[in-house]
Amino acid sequence: MQKTYYPKLEELESEWILVDADGQTLGRLASQVAAYLLGKHKPGFMPGVLVGDFVVIINAEKIHATGSKMDDKVYYQHSGHPGGIKSVTLRQQLVRHPDRVLTAAVWGMLPHNKLGRQLIKRLKVYAGTEHPHAAQLPKAR
Repeated sequence: MQKTYYPKLEELESEWILVDADGQTLGRLASQVAAYLLGKHKPGFMPGVLVGDFVVIINAEKIHATGSKMDDKVYYQHSGHPGGIKSVTLRQQLVRHPDRVLTAAVWGMLPHNKLGRQLIKRLKVYAGTEHPHAAQLPKAR
């Protein structure tokens, strides 16, 4: 009987992937990035194990959404006090904080547990073309 392969921490090697969001659709890009973070593109993928890669997204401000989502999609934030809700549309959020748009979209596609909280820390999102991760030699995808 053959035993199931379980990757060990010493064997795991994470790469750095550079993704350009210029002209990409929000949901499609977020699902691809979530798959890279989880490690589903690797042959040694195991659910529940940190086998994925680090992902750097540039040009987050140039992403677009289909249909009327720019005005219909709303991000909510609540302080916990009565009447303490704030709402921002996708169009406004892209102007103010474009990195939060992609981070929220990718977080929605990751597991909401300890593993997901570790994975979201491996995502780096930048509004422009500059990023401080050149030393890691990210591969363009």
